[in-house]
Amino acid sequence: MRAVIAEDSVLLRIGLVKVLEMAGFEVAAETGDAGGLLTAVEEHRPQLALVDVRMPPGFTDEGVRAALLIRRQWPETAVLLLSQYVEERYAADLLSAQAGGIGYLLKQRVADVEEFIDALRRVAGGGTALDPQVVAQLLLRRGGADPLERLTPREREVLALMAEGRSNAGIAGELVVSESAIAKHINSIFSKLDLPHADGAHRRVLAVLRFLDGV
Repeated sequence: MRAVIAEDSVLLRIGLVKVLEMAGFEVAAETGDAGGLLTAVEEHRPQLALVDVRMPPGFTDEGVRAALLIRRQWPETAVLLLSQYVEERYAADLLSAQAGGIGYLLKQRVADVEEFIDALRRVAGGGTALDPQVVAQLLLRRGGADPLERLTPREREVLALMAEGRSNAGIAGELVVSESAIAKHINSIFSKLDLPHADGAHRRVLAVLRFLDGV
């Protein structure tokens, strides 16, 4: 699979190249700004774009705006955003725009190479990867206006872990229950959110997006 990297820190960019290569990606291009990113995606049509949220010239939301443009013009390219801090508005902007192949992680997650590689592959495969700290911020931001009020507290826990990109086994381990119990909770979540019948992975992404809707 081909990937492109947009990160203005040269040292971090070098590290990301190594990690992506370890994960089996071919790094087709690397750049330090949003303009270079868009040029690289148009030229190489990668399966994955790894994008810094803040890049030159303004160091504000250049990466997010470029990511949204990529998802509109080249929807076959998955996008994983990296940020130094929790900026939930940017996460909501990106995650509410498309149903899959999207992620938002804090840069500190790169240090856990195994988990980071898992997130890369999951996003490139059409899934999601949302940082636990971003999930926590989004939950706080929702306050009392929660459109998911039909869910039980346990189902909310399961859905929040799904938003992080956890597998059924990972959720079961976190909540110390069986995988079959998690499968029942997830089926109940699908039913209560009135999600259409589709393949399991797609319904999972739709559930996560419903969770984030309106934040």
